[in-house]
Amino acid sequence: MKVVERKSRDEMIEEAGETEGARRATAVFPGGAPVAGAATDVEVVAKAERRRFTAEYKRRIVREADRCTKPGEIGALLRREGLYSSLLTTRRAARDRGELAGLSAKKRGPKATPPDPREKRIAELEREVGRQTKRAERAEALVEVQKKVAALLGTPFESEK
Repeated sequence: MKVVERKSRDEMIEEAGETEGARRATAVFPGGAPVAGAATDVEVVAKAERRRFTAEYKRRIVREADRCTKPGEIGALLRREGLYSSLLTTRRAARDRGELAGLSAKKRGPKATPPDPREKRIAELEREVGRQTKRAERAEALVEVQKKVAALLGTPFESEK
C-alpha cells in the first residue's frame, strides 16, 4: 500500500511554478500572485442542497440592482452574491407583478378564530355551577356527619324540612 503525503496548496504551487500547465489556474495568477482566499483544504458536502432565499433578501438584491448606475456594477453585485442575471430578471418581473411584496413570513397552522362572547359567558356559568355543586355536596356531607354525631350522643337531630 502506497502512502501519499498530503501537501498544502502553497507547497504544490511552489513545486509547479507559476501556472498549472494546460489546466485552469486555481491558486495563482499568471503574474505569480496567489489568489486571495485560496483554500488549503476543500471539503465537498455529500449532498448539495438548494439555496433558499428569503423574501427580504430578494427585495434587497432587486433594490441594490436598481441603484446601480455605472457599467459593471450589476455584474459585480451578481458575482458578489453568486447569482445569475436571469434570476435578477425573474425577480424584477415578480416585483412588477407585486409578488415580492406579498412574500412575507406567514404563520403556519390553523387560523385563530376570535372567541365568541357567548361561549365565554357559558364557560363562566359552568364554573359557577361547578362551585355551587361542590358547596352543596360539602353542606350535605356536613349534615350527614351531624346526624351521625347526634345519633351517637343520643340527642334527637332536627332537620330543616
